[in-house]
Amino acid sequence: MDIRTRATTVHISDEGSGEPALVFLHYWGGSSRTWDAVISELASAHRSVAVDHRGWGLSEAPQQSYAIADMADDVQDVIETLRLSHYVLVGHSMGGKVAQLLASRRPKGLAGVVLVAPSPPSPTILPDEQRVAMAAAYESRESVAWVLDNVLTASPLDARLREQVIADSLRGAREAKAAWPNAAMREDITREVGSIDVPVLVVGGELDQVDPVGTLQREVLPRIAGARLNVLPGTGHLSPLEAPSALAAVIRQFLGELPALRRASGAPGRAATV
Repeated sequence: MDIRTRATTVHISDEGSGEPALVFLHYWGGSSRTWDAVISELASAHRSVAVDHRGWGLSEAPQQSYAIADMADDVQDVIETLRLSHYVLVGHSMGGKVAQLLASRRPKGLAGVVLVAPSPPSPTILPDEQRVAMAAAYESRESVAWVLDNVLTASPLDARLREQVIADSLRGAREAKAAWPNAAMREDITREVGSIDVPVLVVGGELDQVDPVGTLQREVLPRIAGARLNVLPGTGHLSPLEAPSALAAVIRQFLGELPALRRASGAPGRAATV
């Protein structure tokens, strides 16, 4: 399904039923299908909406406007178009930074946030040489395969998933590939995330080289009130692909605990006010 947002058209998948709905946001280089295996385990009890960020998957690729706020606007427009009244954001890596900014706006209906190996709200500053290398990481099949095997995962993916990751990474628009390492990952949204007022679960991979557990403990958890951490053993950065069953189980447990977490935090029940 394609949805027209205020600035572009984004593609989504929408399956399952039940509340709260889950809104899945993918990493830099991925697409909505990054979440397929996780969704297959959750869609029987929850409506699951997965978004292709602008410039990725089947979404349109504008020539500019790839800031975190632009992507958050797209997701907010999708939620409003679908009239989701009770939902949880599930953001991975780049999608985790988008989820943090959107949650900081306190949108109606937001019940909680799951941040999977999220890029932190503080700027990620890389040496110029490393940033240039990162910007070129998705330029060829060989470069994607090298990053996949040596940086993104802790254990090999099966042949089908390898091909999916390579295809998704190569398919990204030139503007989307360049915007993250050159601008969006260096954005500072630390002030904004202090406004998040719903329960937040941070899920890290024990062997993640991109957003290590130490980074999450230092740069994410202290900035979001009440956020708590769950670490997946033996997992790298791509837990939605490496350990989908374990990740789905963690998400399912968080969803089951949401009413108690909201009462404990004193946060208002947003769904009831919509």
